[in-house]
Amino acid sequence: MNTDPVSASRQHADIRSMVLAALFAALTAIGAFIQVPLGFTSITLQVLFSCLAGLLLGAKWGAISQIVYVALGLAGLPVFTQGGGPGYLVKPSMGFLFGLILLSWLVGRLTRTDRSPLRVVLACVAGDLAMYAVALPYMYLVLNLYMGMEKSAWDVAWGGMVIFLPGDAVKIAVTALVSGPLLKAVKRS
Repeated sequence: MNTDPVSASRQHADIRSMVLAALFAALTAIGAFIQVPLGFTSITLQVLFSCLAGLLLGAKWGAISQIVYVALGLAGLPVFTQGGGPGYLVKPSMGFLFGLILLSWLVGRLTRTDRSPLRVVLACVAGDLAMYAVALPYMYLVLNLYMGMEKSAWDVAWGGMVIFLPGDAVKIAVTALVSGPLLKAVKRS
C-alpha cells in the first residue's frame, strides 16, 4: 500500500480528471442531439461543452475528453448528430468533430492562468476560429472531392460557418456566464 501523500494526491487528481473527461465526452454526445438542422450540418451544443471542457479541465484533459468523444463515434457508437462509425470520416461535418479537440485544447491553454470572463470569451472565440480552421477545409474537400458537389469556398464558408456564428456567440456568452460558478464547483470536488 502506497502511503506517500504526494503520490496519493496525484493519483486522486488523475482519477478526478479521467472522470471529468468522461463526463464531458458524454455531455458532448448529448449536445449533439440537441440540434437545429441548417445547411450541411446542424447547430448543436457541442461547442458549448467543448469550451467548458477546456476551461474546467485544462488543455490536456479537455482535449482528451473530445478525443474520447470522437473515438467513440468513429468506433461505431451513435454519438454524432447522424450516428457514428468510420463512414463518418467522409461526412462534411467530420472536420467540426476534429476541430472540437483543438477548440477544447486551445480554450484550456488560453485560460490556464486567467479565467476572467473577458479571457474566457477571448479564449472561446480563438477556439471557435481554430475549430473552423479545421472544419471548413475538411468540409470543402469532402463536398468537392468526395461528393462531387462543386461548392465554392464562399459556399462552404457560408454554409459551414457564417450561419453558425450567432449561435456560437450565444454559446460563448453562456460559457463566460457560467464559468465562475462551475470553476468553483470543480475546485471543491
